[in-house]
Amino acid sequence: MRPARRVLLALAGLTGAAGVALAAAGAHMGGDNLATASVFLLVHAAAAAGLAAGALTPRGGTLAAGALLLGAALFAGDLAARAFLGARLFPMAAPAGGLILIAGWLGIAFAGAFGRAQRESASARDPISIQVNKE
Repeated sequence: MRPARRVLLALAGLTGAAGVALAAAGAHMGGDNLATASVFLLVHAAAAAGLAAGALTPRGGTLAAGALLLGAALFAGDLAARAFLGARLFPMAAPAGGLILIAGWLGIAFAGAFGRAQRESASARDPISIQVNKE
């Protein structure tokens, strides 16, 4: 797996963990902002993990996964900051995050419609596979 995909996969895992933590905090503290932030983080972490794992070509998957993670961090970070700190992350953080999320999803749609799927040989996907000569 390429280094950029490893980083994105690690960030997707951290984003998912943050989503679970915010869900727990929301359950104990209450607040719609924490519940919304949690859902956004969990959904986009799963999508980014799938993209980073190789569903699309390296460039398309990396760009889309990066956009989903950045957008989710901005959107959910702003909602969490409001809930925990009583202040915004920075002006227009949530709307900017939302627009980046939309761009990420449109990138996935574009790559699905016009891109090429990543193809690997069976031996590249499964290092334990046995090659059989048919002679």
